[in-house]
Amino acid sequence: MITHIRVKNFKSWADSGEVQLAPLTGFFGTNSSGKSSLLQMLLLQKQSIGSEDVLFFGDESSLVNLGSFGDVIHGHDTDASLTLEYGCQPQAPVETEVDRQMPDGTTKRLPVPIRHFTFNLSVRGSTHHFSVESFRYGFNSREVPDIQWKDDILSRKNRRGEEEKWRVEIMSRYGASVFNHLVLRPLTSALDYQFSHVYYLGPTRVHPQRHYHWNGEHPVEMGLCGDEAIAALLSARVRQLKTCHNGNGVPIEARVSAWLQEMELAHDFWLGPNGASDNSTYEVRIQKTPTSARVTLADIGYGLADLLPILVHCYYVPEGSTLILEQPGIHLHPQAQAQLADLFLEVIAERHLQILIESHSEQLLTRLQRRIAEKKIAQDTIALYFCRNTDGASTIEKLEVDELGDIHNWPEYFFGNVIGDMFAVTDVQIERLQAQQEASG
Repeated sequence: MITHIRVKNFKSWADSGEVQLAPLTGFFGTNSSGKSSLLQMLLLQKQSIGSEDVLFFGDESSLVNLGSFGDVIHGHDTDASLTLEYGCQPQAPVETEVDRQMPDGTTKRLPVPIRHFTFNLSVRGSTHHFSVESFRYGFNSREVPDIQWKDDILSRKNRRGEEEKWRVEIMSRYGASVFNHLVLRPLTSALDYQFSHVYYLGPTRVHPQRHYHWNGEHPVEMGLCGDEAIAALLSARVRQLKTCHNGNGVPIEARVSAWLQEMELAHDFWLGPNGASDNSTYEVRIQKTPTSARVTLADIGYGLADLLPILVHCYYVPEGSTLILEQPGIHLHPQAQAQLADLFLEVIAERHLQILIESHSEQLLTRLQRRIAEKKIAQDTIALYFCRNTDGASTIEKLEVDELGDIHNWPEYFFGNVIGDMFAVTDVQIERLQAQQEASG
């Protein structure tokens, strides 16, 4: 799980401060307030795995295309340093070796498990080029000393306070030599593993098709728009993958179908061959009610096609993964938006997923507040934030939610000014009635 993030001089963020992440974290706020940028820093780290670049800002085929260093540095100030920080709690402890004092007075290097660490990376450069300025692995442990690199020196202190040093130069912005150093290798592997299990679904979805072609491949990712969702379902069927529900293993398709029924979007969900001779063409058919005909996904409306990739992501990605969702349910009616909250609560509990969402949905937030009040979810399982942008600089505020689900620092006009509009309508109605009475009187 990713426990916190912090960014300095990244796009609209001069300094986000330490943003604590929970199993379910929601980012709310107005348009262009910086919400997406916080998620993009995670995608930046993910797409940099396996790249020659310490940070790969992307291209047209990557998760996110951020342009160049000059494009992402806050205020386009290329004299500033860009700093990214992540807190990680690996699924399995990372083992490192530290010096320990033995009873006979000797010092022995022994393995120690690390259950949490922080990675902090700082780079600086010009418009199109950058280089690593420093990085640090921190542990907040008296047993395990921090490890840092700066000015071509990799260093850490032992238990006696003595500093071990290794000269490791980075000849260019590529940091493979230093990150593969023996001292760092377990931590680099753990960080890469953490971010290889980050999955992302963007705010737009693939247009629903009448027919889907599947050649037997087993996708790892489902695409930025969910275009591999049907292939993932067919792969799960062939491999007989199951997901946990109420302590039992059930097919992924069964949970997808159950949620479509729960949200009253489909009475029956069917995925199968369309009878083509090549045996690689499939279709999705939806029966809206018990008495209605089965129609293809292309004929049922965009809301269901928008939801389907979300459902597949929630049950197809490996347990313990981090799932980033931008604007989930943007094409769903309000009741279904509220039920998305219950879907997310289910999979973080049963599949141990971490879900980060960016949303404008009042219904989704209200359902989360209700579940807290009903004690169906612990308060510390959810973190909610509100982002603002003032004069080109973003700020973030954590929403204070009590045990009754009330938000004590509710921002003004969080979801617009509905009450104000209702009062305005009433005032206009009164004025018009008075005018009619005066005209008739």
